[in-house]
Amino acid sequence: MLKHPLIMGIAGGTGSGKTTVTKKILDRLDLEKVVVLQHDSYYKDLSAFNGLPIERINFDHPDALETSLLIEHIRQLKNVQTISQPIYDYTTYRRLSNVKRIEPRNVIIRRYFNF
Repeated sequence: MLKHPLIMGIAGGTGSGKTTVTKKILDRLDLEKVVVLQHDSYYKDLSAFNGLPIERINFDHPDALETSLLIEHIRQLKNVQTISQPIYDYTTYRRLSNVKRIEPRNVIIRRYFNF
Protein backbone atom coordinates (compact mmCIF):
# COMPACT_ATOMS: atom_id res chain seq x y z
CA MET A 1 0.00 0.00 0.00
CA LEU A 2 1.21 3.51 -0.83
CA LYS A 3 1.88 5.73 2.13
CA HIS A 4 4.00 8.68 1.07
CA PRO A 5 4.79 8.93 -2.63
CA LEU A 6 7.92 10.73 -3.72
CA ILE A 7 6.98 13.80 -5.78
CA MET A 8 9.56 15.24 -8.20
CA GLY A 9 9.17 18.44 -10.17
CA ILE A 10 11.10 19.01 -13.39
CA ALA A 11 10.81 22.58 -14.63
CA GLY A 12 12.09 24.47 -17.61
CA GLY A 13 11.07 26.47 -20.62
CA THR A 14 10.22 25.10 -24.04
CA GLY A 15 13.11 23.05 -25.42
CA SER A 16 15.08 23.08 -22.15
CA GLY A 17 15.36 19.29 -21.80
CA LYS A 18 12.50 18.38 -19.45
CA THR A 19 11.62 15.32 -21.54
CA THR A 20 15.25 14.19 -21.77
CA VAL A 21 15.77 14.49 -18.01
CA THR A 22 12.49 12.67 -17.33
CA LYS A 23 13.49 9.80 -19.65
CA LYS A 24 16.88 9.49 -17.92
CA ILE A 25 15.17 9.26 -14.52
CA LEU A 26 12.66 6.72 -15.83
CA ASP A 27 15.52 4.57 -17.16
CA ARG A 28 16.58 4.01 -13.54
CA LEU A 29 13.17 3.39 -11.94
CA ASP A 30 10.61 0.59 -11.90
CA LEU A 31 8.02 1.97 -14.36
CA GLU A 32 5.22 0.13 -12.52
CA LYS A 33 5.81 2.46 -9.57
CA VAL A 34 5.98 5.79 -11.45
CA VAL A 35 3.46 8.21 -12.91
CA VAL A 36 4.48 11.23 -15.01
CA LEU A 37 2.18 14.24 -15.14
CA GLN A 38 2.90 16.69 -17.94
CA HIS A 39 1.84 20.28 -17.48
CA ASP A 40 0.96 20.30 -21.20
CA SER A 41 -2.04 18.07 -20.47
CA TYR A 42 -3.54 20.92 -18.45
CA TYR A 43 -3.80 23.53 -21.20
CA LYS A 44 -7.13 25.29 -20.98
CA ASP A 45 -9.71 24.56 -23.64
CA LEU A 46 -9.98 27.20 -26.37
CA SER A 47 -13.43 28.09 -25.04
CA ALA A 48 -11.80 29.45 -21.84
CA PHE A 49 -10.32 32.36 -23.82
CA ASN A 50 -13.65 34.13 -24.43
CA GLY A 51 -13.52 34.01 -28.23
CA LEU A 52 -9.99 35.41 -28.50
CA PRO A 53 -8.44 34.41 -31.86
CA ILE A 54 -5.78 31.68 -31.58
CA GLU A 55 -3.05 33.96 -32.90
CA ARG A 56 -3.66 36.36 -29.99
CA ILE A 57 -3.38 33.68 -27.28
CA ASN A 58 -0.01 33.34 -25.58
CA PHE A 59 0.22 29.62 -24.86
CA ASP A 60 3.53 30.19 -23.04
CA HIS A 61 1.80 32.37 -20.42
CA PRO A 62 0.86 30.72 -17.10
CA ASP A 63 -2.79 31.72 -17.59
CA ALA A 64 -3.00 29.35 -20.59
CA LEU A 65 -2.77 26.38 -18.24
CA GLU A 66 -5.11 25.13 -15.53
CA THR A 67 -2.37 24.70 -12.96
CA SER A 68 -4.87 24.58 -10.09
CA LEU A 69 -6.27 21.32 -11.53
CA LEU A 70 -2.75 19.89 -11.86
CA ILE A 71 -2.06 20.74 -8.20
CA GLU A 72 -5.36 19.17 -7.16
CA HIS A 73 -4.50 16.02 -9.12
CA ILE A 74 -1.12 15.79 -7.38
CA ARG A 75 -2.90 16.09 -4.02
CA GLN A 76 -5.33 13.34 -5.00
CA LEU A 77 -2.54 11.01 -6.13
CA LYS A 78 -0.65 11.76 -2.91
CA ASN A 79 -3.81 10.74 -1.02
CA VAL A 80 -3.95 7.48 -3.00
CA GLN A 81 -6.85 8.54 -5.21
CA THR A 82 -7.20 7.90 -8.93
CA ILE A 83 -7.40 10.98 -11.15
CA SER A 84 -8.96 11.76 -14.52
CA GLN A 85 -6.29 13.69 -16.39
CA PRO A 86 -7.42 15.88 -19.30
CA ILE A 87 -6.31 14.98 -22.81
CA TYR A 88 -5.47 18.05 -24.87
CA ASP A 89 -5.70 18.13 -28.68
CA TYR A 90 -3.00 20.51 -29.94
CA THR A 91 -4.53 20.66 -33.43
CA THR A 92 -7.89 22.03 -32.23
CA TYR A 93 -6.69 23.74 -29.00
CA ARG A 94 -9.39 21.87 -27.12
CA ARG A 95 -9.60 19.23 -24.45
CA LEU A 96 -11.04 15.95 -25.60
CA SER A 97 -14.19 14.65 -23.98
CA ASN A 98 -12.41 11.49 -22.85
CA VAL A 99 -9.80 11.58 -20.07
CA LYS A 100 -6.83 9.47 -19.00
CA ARG A 101 -7.31 7.52 -15.78
CA ILE A 102 -4.16 7.64 -13.69
CA GLU A 103 -3.69 5.42 -10.67
CA PRO A 104 -1.57 6.51 -7.69
CA ARG A 105 2.03 5.27 -7.67
CA ASN A 106 5.06 5.44 -5.39
CA VAL A 107 6.77 8.16 -7.47
CA ILE A 108 5.05 11.14 -9.11
CA ILE A 109 7.08 13.13 -11.61
CA ARG A 110 5.62 16.49 -12.55
CA ARG A 111 6.98 18.08 -15.71
CA TYR A 112 6.07 21.72 -15.94
CA PHE A 113 7.00 24.97 -17.53
CA ASN A 114 9.20 27.35 -15.64
CA PHE A 115 7.66 30.80 -15.95
